[in-house]
Amino acid sequence: MRVRSVNASVAVLMLGAMLAMGCAKKDDASATRAEQAAARSEDAARRAEAAAGRVEAAAQRAEAAAEKAERMFSKGLRK
Repeated sequence: MRVRSVNASVAVLMLGAMLAMGCAKKDDASATRAEQAAARSEDAARRAEAAAGRVEAAAQRAEAAAEKAERMFSKGLRK
């Protein structure tokens, strides 16, 4: 009986070690996925910031063009 109980104990310990390694791999994989998701979100934030800068510059150009057109139109009406 002792040999069986030792074998059973060894089997239980090996099973526990295998489960722990499997969980550790999943944690590493989920950590890697989380890091990848964080990198993607940072990249998206940089792209959004760059796009906002381009939109702001376009709005300023449009405003300047509108002011210029208004000045030209008002000059045309005076004549």
